[in-house]
Amino acid sequence: MSETKTPDRVLPDRPVHRPLERFWPYAELPEQPTDEELAALHPELREALFGAPARPFSVSIVFPDFAGDDCAKAVALARAADEYVETSVDGVRRHRARFYPGDRPTRLRDLYECVANVPDSDVLIDDRPLPFARELWLPLIWFLIR
Repeated sequence: MSETKTPDRVLPDRPVHRPLERFWPYAELPEQPTDEELAALHPELREALFGAPARPFSVSIVFPDFAGDDCAKAVALARAADEYVETSVDGVRRHRARFYPGDRPTRLRDLYECVANVPDSDVLIDDRPLPFARELWLPLIWFLIR
């Protein structure tokens, strides 16, 4: 007959210390992201996580901080956009201003004139870098200016 062998105990019969009641030091974090965290998400990440939102046509201008007198004016114009997000990537602050140009395309034009010659500035059509965004899409929107 085979003899059943008891497994070796990992814990001692009499514990030396009492374990903490909480298991994880961050147990109080909410399970769902806050509205501020969702607003700060990159639009492509937000679309991948939650699906494409039902938004009207939009044009976004993304630009870094730059030297010159137009920087303060550009940031003020960007903050007055329909949606504004400020991010920091590798220590470089970038501003993202989304415009729905249907009713007031002059706001978009004024910001673009401030940042058109800034290196690393981008024009995004519906949050995507499209070919000829500066050369074709923006002049088409300028036709809406009366």
